[in-house]
Amino acid sequence: MDIKEFNNALSILVKEKGISEDYIYDALELALTSAYKKNYQSLANVRVAIDREIGDIKVFSYRTVVVSKEQEALEPIMIEVEDEDSEEEGAMIEIEKPYIYDERIHITLEDARKIVPSIEVGETIEEEVTPRDFGRVAAATAKQVIIQKIKEAEKELIIEQFSDKQDEMVTGLVAMEDVNNYYIDLGRTQGILPKTEIIPGETIKMGSNIKVYVTKVESSGKGPLILLSRTHYGFVKRLFELEIPEINEGSVLVYSVAREAGVRTKIAVSSENANIDPVGACIGEKGTRIANILKELGPEKIDIVAYDNDTTKFIENALAPAKNLHILITDPKKQEALVVVAQEDLSLAIGRKGLNVKLASRLTKYRIDIKTFEQAKEMGINIVE
Repeated sequence: MDIKEFNNALSILVKEKGISEDYIYDALELALTSAYKKNYQSLANVRVAIDREIGDIKVFSYRTVVVSKEQEALEPIMIEVEDEDSEEEGAMIEIEKPYIYDERIHITLEDARKIVPSIEVGETIEEEVTPRDFGRVAAATAKQVIIQKIKEAEKELIIEQFSDKQDEMVTGLVAMEDVNNYYIDLGRTQGILPKTEIIPGETIKMGSNIKVYVTKVESSGKGPLILLSRTHYGFVKRLFELEIPEINEGSVLVYSVAREAGVRTKIAVSSENANIDPVGACIGEKGTRIANILKELGPEKIDIVAYDNDTTKFIENALAPAKNLHILITDPKKQEALVVVAQEDLSLAIGRKGLNVKLASRLTKYRIDIKTFEQAKEMGINIVE
């Protein structure tokens, strides 16, 4: 491949990958600079320039103009070094370091003015040093580096594209599967859906479209890492936003969500508009809205709870379907509450394996302790049934 063919290939990649042309050419010039120094054992300062119209490559050696070859005649430079005497961590000090004349990177003002009469100290003077066979070296050496740069650019573009998708719901195609994960095609990249993050009992079909919640977006050594979930409580929240117009537009607010994936979810909703019933809006006429959400969640049940500014009322709502509850806020600062129920209502309030009270506690952000009337009396708390 000659350099013109390589240039044409780059143009195709620019169009296919959507990467900036300047980014690719800048990367190519850096790669060719390294290739020149490696293949021609150059210790001089060099730069590579590419004619973007015709693809010609030229190598220039450049030297900085100094006063003379005498070391003391050159202006010292200031460099930063760590200050070992300072107690402040990371403290730096500036010290002077003189230039050492090197004809490969320096040229005296006298010699430089023989070439460019108006040149001044500190400016650079260039000389073309392009080898005859540099086109072959360039094509052979730079190709791999450029492909790497393109991969890096793609990775950055994907990270940028998905950075605002974290904690959001997206739809993708189930593309692959291994022992531990499903790989979801999200367009320009794949996301990882661990099998521990699918809803218990559900079946994921290859080639099907699937809704997933993005839990993490970050850059890794192998490329963008996009972790997905269907068990995260945020997945249910986004489903409600998708299916309930009043939530999407802000007239119904989601206060909190507590979820045991595959079993039960409690979601607390409210509205500042007295004319809107937030629970009814979520259920929909004849249950049509909630039905669409339940279809996505399979066997999982959903309790839609009315949020209330009165903590005792909110806790009472959160513990539904349990009824006849007597609620005492025992420690507002520590957010602790005692709920007293009749013996026959105890199992319903606690729920199977303690799930009802556990979800209610997460939902209200209160530690809820449930006791019977007899147990409360033993604690010195008398409540009239």
